[in-house]
Amino acid sequence: MHALFNALASMEKEGKDRLITGSYLAACMGNFLLFFGFYILLPVLPLYLIESFEASKSQVGLVLSGYTVAALLVRPFTAYFADMFRRKPLYLCAYICFVLLFVSYPLVASIMLFLLMRVLHGLAFGAVTTLSNTLIVDIMPASRRGEGLGYFGMANNLAMAVGPMIGLFIHDISTNFLPIFQIAIASGVTGFIFASLIKVPHKEPLAKESLSFDRFFLPRGLLAGFCLFLLGMPYGITTTYIALFGRELGLNSGMGIFFSLMAAGLIISRLFAGRLVDRGKLTQVIFVGSLICAATFLILALLRMLPVGLDLLALLLYSVALLLGVGYGMMFPAYNTLFVNLAPHNRRATASSTYLTSWDVGIGIGLVGGGYMAEYAGMTATYSVAAGAALLSALVFKQWTAAHFHKHKFR
Repeated sequence: MHALFNALASMEKEGKDRLITGSYLAACMGNFLLFFGFYILLPVLPLYLIESFEASKSQVGLVLSGYTVAALLVRPFTAYFADMFRRKPLYLCAYICFVLLFVSYPLVASIMLFLLMRVLHGLAFGAVTTLSNTLIVDIMPASRRGEGLGYFGMANNLAMAVGPMIGLFIHDISTNFLPIFQIAIASGVTGFIFASLIKVPHKEPLAKESLSFDRFFLPRGLLAGFCLFLLGMPYGITTTYIALFGRELGLNSGMGIFFSLMAAGLIISRLFAGRLVDRGKLTQVIFVGSLICAATFLILALLRMLPVGLDLLALLLYSVALLLGVGYGMMFPAYNTLFVNLAPHNRRATASSTYLTSWDVGIGIGLVGGGYMAEYAGMTATYSVAAGAALLSALVFKQWTAAHFHKHKFR
């Protein structure tokens, strides 16, 4: 592996605008394996809590949201240290903590202890993803930032394509959750090896600055953060509760295909969305992607009302997954680039933290609120709210956020 990446690293000397380098590929592999460990557990954890602890839907939402809330709380502090000190050592430390915490999952014996482990795991996840999102910007040319972030994000999408499918497949054929946890640990260890191969340009330590709000949050990103927050809520609802929704529809197996098709849509859109962003179409890409998402959540809200058989219902659900992936896949690299472009060079980590924090807040509220709504109002009402949130995001972005970005961007 070292020989391979040494050969790939030699590509870095050829042209200042070269995107595909040894370090870039190592970062993408590290990111893929980290998110594979995350995604293989994501759809089965609600089932694990219900089957192992007899948890209700609202309890599932509360426990799983602890992960997201912890990630959101740690991101601003991670950004501060990442802007002040060397990023790679911090990244590797956070990465190994993230991997080690997987070991605790099969060992806990109560739902409250599981909540504690999820909070600690969320802290590690928030730190490692903030740092990785900053490191990748450091090792790519600015002229290809949209494209580079699109391909980097594709690693997450590939993880989404195979992770949930494998996790749900193992669950479908066996009542033993231990192999799923073991695969997550192995994926994390391998990812850490790839992460250690990243070569980061030398960064002079910054002079110590007094603590202030803009060291932890990018004020210029407030409007965009609100729009992204509105999109995070329905995403959190879908990725966490879609397996349970499938059961309500009568589809008791095969829900891993939903995640695979959603990931396929994410990958397809990444192939063109990043390039459109680099050609100056950033705000248009976000607006269209938001509208696509709003339409797909509305279809999900209507599924239970349709007088169709299970086969056609499954086809509609899988079609929604593909379209949902296209919508979100258009927005991820565009929003990421938007936040980075709103920040000066010495606030890149703060920009990444604001981007990810806005997303985490939305997902966290989606987890908790979605769980309560699903239990007391049903999934039709839940996805109706999701569609409304996505549509509101599109309208606010079109009316105010796009103009604010063009007025205040640095590059």
